[in-house]
Amino acid sequence: MQQKSLSTKDTPGSKSELKAKLTFAGIFIVGVAVVFFIFNLLTHGNFLEWQNIKIILANMVYPSFMAWGMCFLFACGYNDMSWGGVVVLASFATGVFANMYGLVAGLIAGVLVGTVLVFINFCIFAYTKIPSWIASLSLAMIYEAIAVFLYRGKSTKALVEAPMAKELRIFGLLPWSLVVLAVGFVIIYFVYNRTIIGYNIRAIGGNANVSRALGVNVRKTLLWVGLICGLIIGITSFLQESYAGITTVKTGLASILLIFQPLAIALLADILQKKINIIIAVPVCAFLLYAVFNMMTLMHIPSGTLQEALLCLFIIVFAVVGQRGVKEVVK
Repeated sequence: MQQKSLSTKDTPGSKSELKAKLTFAGIFIVGVAVVFFIFNLLTHGNFLEWQNIKIILANMVYPSFMAWGMCFLFACGYNDMSWGGVVVLASFATGVFANMYGLVAGLIAGVLVGTVLVFINFCIFAYTKIPSWIASLSLAMIYEAIAVFLYRGKSTKALVEAPMAKELRIFGLLPWSLVVLAVGFVIIYFVYNRTIIGYNIRAIGGNANVSRALGVNVRKTLLWVGLICGLIIGITSFLQESYAGITTVKTGLASILLIFQPLAIALLADILQKKINIIIAVPVCAFLLYAVFNMMTLMHIPSGTLQEALLCLFIIVFAVVGQRGVKEVVK
């Protein structure tokens, strides 16, 4: 039977595809506008006040970076549950070195600690046969133990307890945090979509054996993932410390709570990536998710209990929707 050739209007990147994406974008924007209008009514006009919008924008920046890191992580088919513990240690480094030597030293220290620890994680993933979720849970407990040791140590307690000086926290405040978000978006979008490394990462996530047969060095690519994610988590830690001013110690795997909101953002972005590039979708989803939680706060729905329960429910729903049709087991 003669195969029917694809017409120009059916090919990827054609005008019809562009029209479909623009139509989706229009419907999406209108839908968000309607939802925000309802939120504003429910909160008696407080939701759309500029000061409240600024709060949402300020809260979404550093989780967006961690969610971008998760895009690379999920693209290669791995999980890492230790990132919360890494953020705690890298935030410690940011605060201590910024207070002692200035903002640049704090940035370098936070990025360096984040990069080294996540790279160590991926060395373990690449060179052992331990499932990544098991290895990362063990690593999370190790990082938590190190954080407790630093927090209780006689020579380190005062250093890690001290809040980051207010004048050093400019990148946790608007508009500078949005400038960092914009610069990070451009770089991460390019690496994920326009480089051989980004292509190889997505390839091994699709099928590592086929990728290996086609000449992709799977182990080397995983180490690249560790390096890229480490840099992103280091920047996340710097931004988190700049925003919060201080980081508290997490024990008993409580550090995993730090990844839940970025995880929900990444999963929602994964659902939308059929219509929007996933790197673009991340900050959009971050804004929407934090808008929902902000609305719940304005309606006096308690955080720490019901809001976190709803967050876990969102994660389950997003994961179920996102994993439809996926037959492989998560590594």
